[in-house]
Amino acid sequence: MKKFNLFLFLAISLLLGGSIQAQITKDWAQFGRYAAANAQLKKVPKAVFMGNSITDHWAKMDDAFFKENDYLGRGISGQTTSEMLVRFRSDVIAIHPKVVVIMAGINDIAHNNGVISIENMMANITSMCELAQLNNVTPILCSVMPASDFPWRRGMDPAPKVIKLNQLIKAYARLHHLKYVDYHKTFANKVNGMPEKYSKDGVHPNLAGYKVMEGIVSPIVQEVLKNN
Repeated sequence: MKKFNLFLFLAISLLLGGSIQAQITKDWAQFGRYAAANAQLKKVPKAVFMGNSITDHWAKMDDAFFKENDYLGRGISGQTTSEMLVRFRSDVIAIHPKVVVIMAGINDIAHNNGVISIENMMANITSMCELAQLNNVTPILCSVMPASDFPWRRGMDPAPKVIKLNQLIKAYARLHHLKYVDYHKTFANKVNGMPEKYSKDGVHPNLAGYKVMEGIVSPIVQEVLKNN
């Protein structure tokens, strides 16, 4: 019995040790994702697009849009506003763009990183804006894209939460005289989700969807750059 208890103790210790070590070595906010690319930049971009998988896929699917306009995509799939806020200095401020285009919140609503209130999502977005302005970067705030369900987490009814968060983002932008890019108004269908012609999974735009987004956001970015 004593030998069994000793064996059990050692096994649990090894499991716990491995778990702790994994936590220690995990790059939670994924600073490493763009570290090399940021270090190799030869010129300052006009704008950085900060976001999650929607921004991440966008920069991959229509790389020409970013290169031709001197924009950089700094989206990371699955990220919440908390993770984006943590890496905001390294992936935006340290690059010294004139403008940052922020689209964040859908993964918070999906509870990708645990439960978080809409007010705290907005607080993280607010903090990104304040950090940007303190460092002479003009923030542009984007609405969260519509979603009526999540393919990776069914039954959460995200549509009304997306609308509520967008109302807070829009109000903050108006109060602080920032530009607000309303993708939701253009893309939302009858159930406040993404139409099939613009999204295969109801969350991520396809190339046609990204083309529509480009037509909405690019004139706003150019206007802000001109005014700056």
